[in-house]
Order: sequence, then structure tokens, then C-alpha cells
Amino acid sequence: MYCSKCGAAISQNATFCTACGQPVNQPTTFAANVPPYATTATPPLARLDGYGASPAFPGMAYAGFWLRVVAHFIDGILAGIVFVLLLLIAFAMIGPGHLKALAEGSNPDEFFTPEVIAIIVMLAGTSMVMMWLYYAWMESSSYQGTLGKMALGLIVTDLEGRRVSFGRATGRYFAKIVTGFIPLGIGYAMAGFTEKKQALHDIIAGCLVLRKV
Repeated sequence: MYCSKCGAAISQNATFCTACGQPVNQPTTFAANVPPYATTATPPLARLDGYGASPAFPGMAYAGFWLRVVAHFIDGILAGIVFVLLLLIAFAMIGPGHLKALAEGSNPDEFFTPEVIAIIVMLAGTSMVMMWLYYAWMESSSYQGTLGKMALGLIVTDLEGRRVSFGRATGRYFAKIVTGFIPLGIGYAMAGFTEKKQALHDIIAGCLVLRKV
């Protein structure tokens, strides 16, 4: 082996050239039978074992039906608080005079003026948009779940355990309309007996709900 600076011959294991002091770059070696591009990274998510824990996604398991019910209940309480606030704003916009007249038994046709109907439509539209944005934004954010899910250690992922996009989270939210059409709540109850604990809207959107174990 020769020095790249002065050309002097140097030993194979030398760190510096004995003639000029130039550092010697040692050749890179690899373990036997292991290609240099090999990686020990684990795939994002593998099939869960018999105990519900994922060996490829440490500390996580599929979230069951009842945990998801409790998370939905928490979110429902929060949504109810927001709705009451919007309702109070609507009452303030309608005015106490209209409400008093309705309470005293006035003709409903006199109460539901075009202005009142516009306020009701605006309230309903605002509520629907807020619920969509709440679920889709929270589940596609770094939190990967609504406040109810966060309280119980649940996250929403795609089928490989990765964070979902806003579009996929939106699809999952509106797929709940289809789930709700299934009689007896079977679309939701599927989260209790399907292999990956998926409700119907999870299957439609290609999502999983995982929990910390």
C-alpha cells in the first residue's frame, strides 16, 4: 500500500504515513455474507401474535370494540359542549323576542322566518364541518387520534402501521355513514370480532386502530 500524498510505501495496517504524516484511509470492510446495503430495520407492522401484541410494532395491539366505544363517548361529550356553545350563539342571533314568542305559543310560521331558518342551517352546517375537521385533522396529525382516543392510548394508522393522510382520515370519517346504515349497529360491532378489530369504516378506508400495551 502506498501513501496518497507522497507515494511512500506503508504497511497495510498503518494509520499515518511514516514519511510525511498523511492520515491513511483504511478500506471499509463488511461482515461476512452480509451485503453493505443490508438493514436491520423492522417492517412497520406485522401480523399480531396470539396475545394481541405486535412484535414488529412494539408496545401496540389492535384496539377492541369497548375501548373504541369509550373513546367515542369522550369525543361525544366534547362535541356536545361545542354544540351547546354554538346553540347559545344561535339563540343570541335569533334574539330573545323570537324565543319568548315561541314559548308563549305563537304561530310557528311566525317564528321560523327566513332569518331564523338561515341561522339554523348555518348552525347545522357549522357543526358538520367542525366534526369532520376535528376527526380528520386529529387522526391525520402527529397525535394520530382524537382527544378521546388519546385519553385511552389509541392511534389510527394505515394497514402498515403508518400515519394516515388527511384524505384517508376524511374517507374514514365519511365511511361511518355507510357503517351507520348497517342494521343493529353491526358495522360498528365488527370491531369486536374481525381479525384486525376493524369496524366497517376501517375496512373501507384501509385503516387500523391500535392501542398501547
